[in-house]
Amino acid sequence: MKSTIEELQAFTVIVDSGSIVKAAERLDQTASGISRALQRLESKLNVTLLERTTRKIKLTQEGQLFLAKARQILNALAEAEDALLKTDADISGLIRVDSATPFVLHVIVPLIHEFMQKYPNITIELNNHDQVIDLLEHQTDVAIRFGELNDSTLHAKLLCRSHLYIVASPEYVAKKGLPQQPDDLLQHDLIGFSQVNHLNTWPIEIDGKALTIQPKIKASNGETVRQLALSGVGVTCLSRFLVEQDLKEGRLIALLPEHVLLHYQKIHAVYYLQEHLPKRISLFIDYLAEKLKPYL
Repeated sequence: MKSTIEELQAFTVIVDSGSIVKAAERLDQTASGISRALQRLESKLNVTLLERTTRKIKLTQEGQLFLAKARQILNALAEAEDALLKTDADISGLIRVDSATPFVLHVIVPLIHEFMQKYPNITIELNNHDQVIDLLEHQTDVAIRFGELNDSTLHAKLLCRSHLYIVASPEYVAKKGLPQQPDDLLQHDLIGFSQVNHLNTWPIEIDGKALTIQPKIKASNGETVRQLALSGVGVTCLSRFLVEQDLKEGRLIALLPEHVLLHYQKIHAVYYLQEHLPKRISLFIDYLAEKLKPYL
């Protein structure tokens, strides 16, 4: 065989990342090393696999044909390596996980310790983005997405459904009064989101239409919105996973529960389409799904 695994890996990661520099970052190597690996591969095959310009990299026709075969070889090797490991606990490697800050803090962080005990050779990297990211660009193995999914290049596994609550602190209610009807909310200080507009439409109707609020104060992520509500700034609408403990322990009060429509926010784990999903990633996704099963 003329090609080496390292060269095949460099080639596929360049394609996935969109540049030699990003591929080098993803593989923790130098850009010059990745570039030389690609040059060696093309020299051995006596073809040009990628057309390089200062702005972008594009697969040639030969590159497209070779890419499919290269992926098959790398997937088969990864599958063979997983099969030879004695137990799941022997699985090793890094899993990069991305989610909105509140989900990381309130759901993933409390579950990490048990996962690490079960799989001591796996390394976890948690990253927070409150907007949808490109998994390849951010070198992410698993991302947690909320609501409906539109990206057909990703696989998805439904983890849970989170009920929405309209809430305020006892201090705020004592000061401003308890809303009795949905339209009472219009007289209150409302806390909303600055970057995800659909989160400012609440599961409650006024005159037959869902209420889209005009927030008096906005924040970019759910944890900040929660902290504002806890501090008595106003009324907001948040997912169960964010406020469940606050409601149980009396830090927040659920408002107008008889008027709130039964609306569930779907939460998925998404990952890049590939023939062979590394075992460490499937273990992590299955672990989350099992722990969150009661919320399905």
